Amino acid sequence: MTAETLLENPAVRARVARFTVEQYHQLGEYSATGRRTELIRGYVFEKMPKSPTHRSVATRLYNMVFPQLSEGWWMHKEEPLTFADSEPEPDISIMRGQESEFDHAHPRTAALVAEVAVTTLAEDRALVGMYAEAGVEECWIVIPLERKVEVYRRLIAGVYTETLTVSGDATLTCASIPAVEVPLQRLFR
Repeated sequence: MTAETLLENPAVRARVARFTVEQYHQLGEYSATGRRTELIRGYVFEKMPKSPTHRSVATRLYNMVFPQLSEGWWMHKEEPLTFADSEPEPDISIMRGQESEFDHAHPRTAALVAEVAVTTLAEDRALVGMYAEAGVEECWIVIPLERKVEVYRRLIAGVYTETLTVSGDATLTCASIPAVEVPLQRLFR
């Protein structure tokens, strides 16, 4: 029986500690075991360790996109976004504004988030709805082992209405930040 199956049982779910974002902030950056965590839908999850593939693709994506951003945009790598009941740390997030606007509070939404999925594809797909509800304009799931990117965009009433897959030697173009283009051949080299 998996933890997911256990949480489907209302009696078990009632015994699991839930946290608000404010309570989560009081816990500190690391769990009692010294591992990094993130808050998803009121539940605290330990973050997965990064494989070399995950690290290299996420870093390459960051290095490719950051120089394309003009004034008025700010980019984070593995930093929190604060939503109503969650505080995920997407691999990449791009927000409107200046760095100084985020000195005292995490961003509450983003124009783009990207998750790199090497071993966490199902989990990353499960986050897509949360990102849409929080007003994130566009979400990418980068799948290095399949050399493709799932794109979720055209946000209407908290739901992505367009889903597409970009693969091969195509260039991924961001609809929410038109200046951003990512040639997949360079990303997945």
